[in-house]
Amino acid sequence: MSVLITGANGGLGTAVSKAFVDSGATVIGVARSWPEPVSFLTLSADLTTAEGCDMMVQQALAQGPIHALVHILGGFGGGQPIAETSDKTWDGMMTLNLRAAFCAMRAVLKPMTAVKYGRIVAVGSRAAVEPMPNFAAYSVSKAELVALVRNVAAEGKDAGITANVVLPSIIDTPLNRKAMPQADFSRWVAPESIAKTLVWLASAAAGDVSGAVVPIYGRA
Repeated sequence: MSVLITGANGGLGTAVSKAFVDSGATVIGVARSWPEPVSFLTLSADLTTAEGCDMMVQQALAQGPIHALVHILGGFGGGQPIAETSDKTWDGMMTLNLRAAFCAMRAVLKPMTAVKYGRIVAVGSRAAVEPMPNFAAYSVSKAELVALVRNVAAEGKDAGITANVVLPSIIDTPLNRKAMPQADFSRWVAPESIAKTLVWLASAAAGDVSGAVVPIYGRA
């Protein structure tokens, strides 16, 4: 199985990429840059643009068919009530968390539809389904990601394509620990736990699961 992973060098992306490599999959990791060497094929692309996503898929297809897209790329921002949220914050969250996902999925759906097979899995957030005061732009962008994935699932029914989204709570990454040093890290979700779920959802064995919105909350 060949899997295309966006945001593959982040705190979660690193664990997910390793899990797929360990499962025997051929991994093609995508990020803006790769400061350190890794054990799988890498691509550099700006996935907030249609051109960047089209280039990503074209370069990946040069290695062979794409069986799965695991879309991890995303960002977190905000901290102000809606009345004080700037256009820059709002547009930034929509671009990073929604537009990039739309462009990536649109690009990969074309070759998947042609071969009548594909697995698409996205990483959302618990904030997509539960209000997160002062982070409306982030929450709404993740809620729209859920809607996007479910629409992909509905359209892919007859093309052998499934689409699912997982919703983690706080992920136990070095960046989050640094941001919240007083928190109880044991209540957070381990990246490896999320990775195991993604590996299964991207597998041929998960063919009967599509349109699912999977909570991965840990004890947070």
